[in-house]
Amino acid sequence: MSRVQLIEVSDGEDDLRLDRWFKSHFPGMSHGQLEKYLRKGEVRVDKKRAKAKDRLEAGQTIRVPPMPDYAFDPNASRSAPKYESGLSDHDVADIRGMVLHMDDEVIVLNKPAGLPVQGGSKQTRHIDGMLDGLRYDYEERPRLIHRLDKDTSGVLVIGRTRKATKHLTEAFRNRTTRKIYWALVAGVPRPHNATISYNLRKIVTSVGEKVVVDREGQTAISDYSVVSVAGTTAAWLALKPLTGRTHQLRVHCHAIETPIVGDGKYGGPEAFLEGAISRNMHLHAREITISHPNGGEVSVTAPLSQHMAATWKLLGFHENDYEDPFEEQGI
Repeated sequence: MSRVQLIEVSDGEDDLRLDRWFKSHFPGMSHGQLEKYLRKGEVRVDKKRAKAKDRLEAGQTIRVPPMPDYAFDPNASRSAPKYESGLSDHDVADIRGMVLHMDDEVIVLNKPAGLPVQGGSKQTRHIDGMLDGLRYDYEERPRLIHRLDKDTSGVLVIGRTRKATKHLTEAFRNRTTRKIYWALVAGVPRPHNATISYNLRKIVTSVGEKVVVDREGQTAISDYSVVSVAGTTAAWLALKPLTGRTHQLRVHCHAIETPIVGDGKYGGPEAFLEGAISRNMHLHAREITISHPNGGEVSVTAPLSQHMAATWKLLGFHENDYEDPFEEQGI
């Protein structure tokens, strides 16, 4: 075990990320170990707390805590840890690659389209089964806070501790969480800005469960705003669900006769556009703002999935042109 060291950043290390600086100086130390040191304040840059992604400047002084002998060994194993769950290195790398935000209490992922959040009779690979890959040095296993449909991409909140999970779950239950979705719909809704309020009920059909509009069903409310249009063929919608019913946005968009593109379950043939537009579902959980367990809020935005980004480019839509329509209109 080494002693505490104070190491000056050299000219050749200027603008290097802190985690990469550590990998260069201590090749046997894992990223998880570095994150632990950073959380505890044992690693400091010019006597200040730092983050793994921080860029260094030549001349800065890095406080390095006592290091185990293997941290200096370039041949030490730095592969992702094996867990009792049997999680593979590939799955660990995949789940960590989804991380948009991580602090001591909260992780926010960018869930890819096509990957279910939880398993089912035919689903063996899912987010819930990969959460051990986000444990790092924590004793507790991360926990799901909410769900997204298998074919919906975007922000997914994970609690890192039991306390955080309780707080975040209550924020969803009390409807204090602000969620914004982006969708491409077939056709252009009229009016361009409105609230959809259709009660929803889940039914069982010969091909499985489905959600239908039913005045005796559960209250379901969604705000929407047209951001841009491609003639009369399709529209880019911003959607803000005020309740959290199963398939709510999908059923509501179909109910106003503009189904989400790629959503054959509810839109049928009308949900698919001709030409080069992907047949995958075009629904993306774009933004989330939620109360943080330690106070304040955490707000995270997820970039579009690959197939939606391709559609946006094809239709001439630009992500950076988006301005929050709900704030402007007070919806």
